Amino acid sequence: MTFTTRPEIRGTFGVATSTHWIASAVGMSILERGGNAFDAAVATAITLQVVEPHLNGPAGDMPAIFQKAGEDVQVVCAQAPAPAGATLEHYRAQNLTLIPGSGLLATVIPGAFDGWMLMLRDHGTMSLRDVLTHAIDYARDGHPMLPRVANTIAGLADYFTEHWPTSAAVWTPNGKAPAANALFKNPDLADTYDRLVTEGEAAGDDRIAQIDAARRAWSEGFVADAIDAYVQTANVMDVSNEKHMGVLTKADMAGWSATYEPSLSYGYHGWTVHKTGPWSQGPVLLQALAILKHFDLAAMDPMGAEFTHTVIEAMKLAYADREAYYGDPLHSEIPMEYLLSDTYNAERAKMISAQASTEQRPGRVPGFEHQADAYIARAAHDFGAADAAPQEPTMAHLTEKRGDTVHLDIIDRWGNMVAATPSGGWLQSNPVVPGLGFPLNSRAQMFWLEDGLPTTLAPGRRPRTTLTPSLATHEDGRRMVFGTPGGDQQDQWQLVWFLRFVHWDMELQACMDAPLFHSMHFQGSFYPREAKPGEMMLEPAFGEDTIADLRARGHIVHVAEPWSVGRLTAALRDPDGIMRAAATPRLMQAYAVGR
Repeated sequence: MTFTTRPEIRGTFGVATSTHWIASAVGMSILERGGNAFDAAVATAITLQVVEPHLNGPAGDMPAIFQKAGEDVQVVCAQAPAPAGATLEHYRAQNLTLIPGSGLLATVIPGAFDGWMLMLRDHGTMSLRDVLTHAIDYARDGHPMLPRVANTIAGLADYFTEHWPTSAAVWTPNGKAPAANALFKNPDLADTYDRLVTEGEAAGDDRIAQIDAARRAWSEGFVADAIDAYVQTANVMDVSNEKHMGVLTKADMAGWSATYEPSLSYGYHGWTVHKTGPWSQGPVLLQALAILKHFDLAAMDPMGAEFTHTVIEAMKLAYADREAYYGDPLHSEIPMEYLLSDTYNAERAKMISAQASTEQRPGRVPGFEHQADAYIARAAHDFGAADAAPQEPTMAHLTEKRGDTVHLDIIDRWGNMVAATPSGGWLQSNPVVPGLGFPLNSRAQMFWLEDGLPTTLAPGRRPRTTLTPSLATHEDGRRMVFGTPGGDQQDQWQLVWFLRFVHWDMELQACMDAPLFHSMHFQGSFYPREAKPGEMMLEPAFGEDTIADLRARGHIVHVAEPWSVGRLTAALRDPDGIMRAAATPRLMQAYAVGR
């Protein structure tokens, strides 16, 4: 018998799991009231904007991957692009070599709210008021402030007072940072949600008309007006230690809406894994699987050095290709078919030796070699900024000042399932927009200010985001959704979890409780875009022998604090209708519920 930190939730009615217990309970309550997985996902997500404001917000970004029972897998892309004014010429005129990790120059068009409304309109069954009521109540009446949120605000309180007074007004009411576990209210945010509902209901009794009216109120109405009025006059201090004005306008918001697209998939040991396209980092998990299929992982110890080394080396190769070749396929040719081909990955697998690589080794894709060379040159360049760490989202729980991400997975009794990884619009990313109760995002920091790349800053181009939920289907009828926050680590932690689940038949919760690891070798996605060749991090539960073996293989091993790596959640439906769900015990925050 395998002992776990908590039971794996099982039932036949429905399951909801997310990175905050309140949000998971809200999602389950929607299912109990007759809503489907899409209704529950929207209610869960909007609640996460309230209870985890250091990890996501309404003006952030959102990819979701979902499957309606009996239909094909689809993706909701609520990763909005750069504004019309976000030109290379304008940003270079600010004497920048990197886009700052915070502030108005880092802002792309807000995407999350419209993405959730698109899902609710087309696939949900409940009204706008039904799914937003919980979030409105928690914002207006208060919720217990997570200690990590309280610590984050306390660490930024002086900065807010000096540089971002609109944030100080919201996050430090009466001039004081909120106490851990104290009741915290955001009445401006409650008013914003409430007005969106009210303006939606003014369109009549039809739920679709109401949702479309709320989307217009966001993108063309009072929300866009408030954002436009603020950005046109605000001169905001950012992580570059300079003040900058933004380029986002109301016209940008009015001209964009969230969309659907097919998933990208790859077959692995009976499973078909579905991911978002190369405008995210999602395909790196598929590339890693394509490399690792050439190794007998099942013969290795899932907690041992050989498995860890092999997976780390595959990650390095896949992530090198991410940096060289990924970008918005609507604006650049992305050689994804080649990158996932068996011939290509058989050769990539041969590059993994018994020793750790310290080189950046993107593949040489015919016709795209210049992009590989450009990546190698960038990774060798020290963009260093001593004060950059407070704005970098990766491994947010190792410091209280970094933004990060949230995740949710939901399955209903009809077999509909949703995985989503919302992020952006953190309280650390930008000042609060006056009167709205939330800040703008900082996703534009993932663009480069050099010509000719699929990730070069350009108006209308989506940044190559790190947000990457997963959905997998098995040939025996099992289907599951899973994911994690964690910036560049998202697909690394998901990969380790998935491999253990597939090859050693571990339960969802046991896979989550097992120690995790990740590479820091490749160039990071967030300001100041550091690469740390040969470096990796793992949890101490691997044991001294494994750690010593990895070091002998040439890895630069950082041992994390116990129970500090990864924030995974997952939900699965068996062919007989039994559902399972799990959530990581790390941070004592994520929870799975169901019956």
